[in-house]
Amino acid sequence: MPVGWVLGYLLCHGLAMVLFPSHARTLSFAFLAATPLLAALACLRRCRGHAAVGGWAALALAMLLWAGGMAAAMYHEVFLGGVNTTPGLSMLLYVLYGVPLTFVLASPGREVIHARIVDGVLAAVLGYLFFVHTFSFATLDDATSDGLAHLRRMFDVENVFVAAFALVRYRACERASLQPFFRALAVFSVVYLVTAGYFNHSQAEDDYGALVDVVVDVPFALLAWMAWRRRDAATVRPSSRRLALVVRAGSPLIMPLSLLVVSALIARHHLSLAVSGFVVAVVGYGLRSVLTQVWTFERQDTLRQLARIDGLTGLANRRQFDEILQREWNRARRSGGELALLMIDIDHFKQINDAFGHPEGDRCLRAVAQVLAASATRATEWVARYGGEEFVVVLAQDTAVAPRERAEALRVAVERLGLAAAEAGAVVTVSVGVAMCRPAGDDPAALLRAADAALYEAKRAGRNRVAIGASAALSPADARPA
Repeated sequence: MPVGWVLGYLLCHGLAMVLFPSHARTLSFAFLAATPLLAALACLRRCRGHAAVGGWAALALAMLLWAGGMAAAMYHEVFLGGVNTTPGLSMLLYVLYGVPLTFVLASPGREVIHARIVDGVLAAVLGYLFFVHTFSFATLDDATSDGLAHLRRMFDVENVFVAAFALVRYRACERASLQPFFRALAVFSVVYLVTAGYFNHSQAEDDYGALVDVVVDVPFALLAWMAWRRRDAATVRPSSRRLALVVRAGSPLIMPLSLLVVSALIARHHLSLAVSGFVVAVVGYGLRSVLTQVWTFERQDTLRQLARIDGLTGLANRRQFDEILQREWNRARRSGGELALLMIDIDHFKQINDAFGHPEGDRCLRAVAQVLAASATRATEWVARYGGEEFVVVLAQDTAVAPRERAEALRVAVERLGLAAAEAGAVVTVSVGVAMCRPAGDDPAALLRAADAALYEAKRAGRNRVAIGASAALSPADARPA
């Protein structure tokens, strides 16, 4: 939507009233109702394939509500013959336009759906309180001067809230894909705040049909232009990480805070309903906080688990292996039991990658990992990927012969997989180094060095075999023959 179209639209609005003065009021109403409709269509168009689809949809709903308010005023004045009156339905729709905007601003993004449902309930209650407040000072046909003053105060509070929160959300937005939406909302809400404030307090007593009506089109025409255009990538702006975190934590307060403010405004005339609004705001925020915390804890558990698992093989990663080895080392030291460590290396793995490519190498790693994982059938056995093509098996048990037998069984199981090796006619094999000890001291590094030395010996001796090493953690009296 070129800028010329927007300016042309505003010019047409003004010319229509000048050229047809006898129908100026009707024509002005038509333009004033059509402008937010055009903005709504532009927002709905922007929904397609945009990251902020919910935000644009809420903004379109807000525009439709405002257009409905203007259409209600037009029907009352043009078709029913009301002159310079303010129908309550029109006022209600004008104020309800802020509810979907408040709902969007209250969302920090990437939240659990149950929390958004709570926000939706709070938004519905907020809309009901707006309804009660509006018809406390207005009827379907008109409102008193005192009633209009109360309603203007409500408009002012709502517009300031929306503009302030929109500016903060735009300033704190970290995601480049969401910045165009919050920028459009911030610009529109600030311009609308100024425009509405001017008309509500300076032109409220004037009838429609004057040239000044064109100013009302400005925020909606501006929004239509911003929503229609798609040149957003060049205007991406970096944001403050600290401010983004503050806004993410504080945004859920927006909806309860809005409820509290509106409840306070109706307390004088509807005390019981105001108290109910206070209760709903407090309970809703508390429930939302609980749901969000549960969701956060679940995500933390998931991330913590992912941080301990090797992404390719599904085995424990090096970090978890270090924790397991230290834990079992300490346990065996306290009980006087033995600890065994098997260090396993895929023979000539680099040649497999070079000959068949890394995808085939990854498939080989996963296949070997499955064999090793299937061997850990007892609670005292753990398998981990040590790094690259190396794996480790921790065995906490009392028999000296079991580790040697387990290592040989693993070697045979991998060979029987029949995975193609780089050499023609050969299959993938592994070399295994075994170390055993009764732990002494606090550091299992000696056991690791012994298993690594045994693995080196197995590879030096020709690969595809098991070598047994003695750990430096064993005293001579404790050592068992290999």
